[in-house]
Amino acid sequence: MATDISLGKLVKCDDLRSVWKNEAYDFTVWLAEEENLNLLAETLGIEIELINREEPARAFSIDIFAEEVNSGRKIIIENQLENSNHDHLGKIITYASAKQAEIIVWIVKKARDEHRQAIEWLNEKTDENIEFYLLEIELWKIGNSAIAPKFSIISAPNGWMKANKSVEKSSDPNQALKLEYWEKFAEYADEHNEYVGHHKMKYGARNWLGVNAETAKCHLNLAISIQKERIRASIYCGKKGGFFEIYKLYEKEINSIFDQKLYISQGKKDATINIAEKADITDKSDWERQFKWLCDSCMKLKKIIDKYKSK
Repeated sequence: MATDISLGKLVKCDDLRSVWKNEAYDFTVWLAEEENLNLLAETLGIEIELINREEPARAFSIDIFAEEVNSGRKIIIENQLENSNHDHLGKIITYASAKQAEIIVWIVKKARDEHRQAIEWLNEKTDENIEFYLLEIELWKIGNSAIAPKFSIISAPNGWMKANKSVEKSSDPNQALKLEYWEKFAEYADEHNEYVGHHKMKYGARNWLGVNAETAKCHLNLAISIQKERIRASIYCGKKGGFFEIYKLYEKEINSIFDQKLYISQGKKDATINIAEKADITDKSDWERQFKWLCDSCMKLKKIIDKYKSK
């Protein structure tokens, strides 16, 4: 029986250089734009903040040099509008060494199998903080629509495996508990909160978890403290040119929205707007209550961001 549903057909555009004629002057410039860097960040599941294009690294230059929001881990991104080759594999290792980078991203037109295997080997042999990614960049369209870019991950670190390896080597007895806490929280968020479940960033055996706020002005953080027996939700932002300046202008108005006190933590270059709740992280019977509080508080802060970010 025929239906009235009409669907378009996805067509792949194989000629990347029909859009980006030059790797350095076209593709790298395009990727460094905030919207496009966010597309890459969403694919990788990390939050990326640009530091520089064509960053010097001894006698070479890195296509894109950036850092991970919250952790401050340095990121290098190497672009190749051709099939992967040994030369670029050597470059990413050289650049990572020169900049002490912990997240290494290699974008290619087509990944050769030996280079996929090499990235997998590097991820297996390095610790939890070092991450190698191999991606292919593709162009697609439907009918006469505009061409759309798509990043496809070919090889990525197994975060769960790396985190467990880190726990096994750690002398901190709380590492395993923190990893389990965030694992269970991720399961809860996937089931009970569509936004947090979709936008939560990668977790590990650490005190915090990032959540994408969908704006460059600030980010969302969820945190736990075993020693202080509390959980916390925060808006993380720079002191200048971001959400913190907006907050200071509308502080009384924003604070009146919450039924608990907001407090500010300030560093030299950044600040967090926080709400906290008493909680014993070691009490697993209380975890579901804690998870609900974290999700609910995250959404309260997200609504504040959405309301005031354009002020």
